[in-house]
Amino acid sequence: MSNFRKGACLLIPLVLLIAFSPKTDAQTCRASGAMRVTKPHPGECNTENDSECCKPGIFYPTYTCSPPVSSRTRATLTLNSFEEGGDGGAPSECDEQYHSDSKRVVALSTGWYKGGARCLRWITINGNGRKVKAMVVDECDSKAGCDEDHSYQPPCRNNIVDASKAVWQALGVSEDNWGDLDITWSDA
Repeated sequence: MSNFRKGACLLIPLVLLIAFSPKTDAQTCRASGAMRVTKPHPGECNTENDSECCKPGIFYPTYTCSPPVSSRTRATLTLNSFEEGGDGGAPSECDEQYHSDSKRVVALSTGWYKGGARCLRWITINGNGRKVKAMVVDECDSKAGCDEDHSYQPPCRNNIVDASKAVWQALGVSEDNWGDLDITWSDA
């Protein structure tokens, strides 16, 4: 067998492995743009829950899509306060209300939020060896940020389930580990 044919025989399985890898799904949604902050924010950035503040000179990717939803969609769980004055900023998009941190509520990245199609619907979150249901009440905006409506925080990444304290507690995550957790989720 020629060296070319041997190389091709080895290359084909490698290409197939990469093409059908679970990580490939996440790559089907790429940044649609970027925003750059040129001036410091004029208001106070709410740093509750260790929230990041926008920084001048930094490019923040923006997304109009999220990875495809499946029965076990991979995501990052983050911590958010949906209460008035909390780091979530404005009232929730779904009902223009604030929600208690003692309720199991979440915000989904823009693509998963689907223009409000998942509003007030339940999702199932799997993480830390547990399963919990939570209601979608808001969008974790992946298209915009660094302004008053977004508490001067950067746009969300495209794979975020932003959850209240009640969700973190129900998953049994110790409070000193709240912040970022690899999870899967699905529509309930």
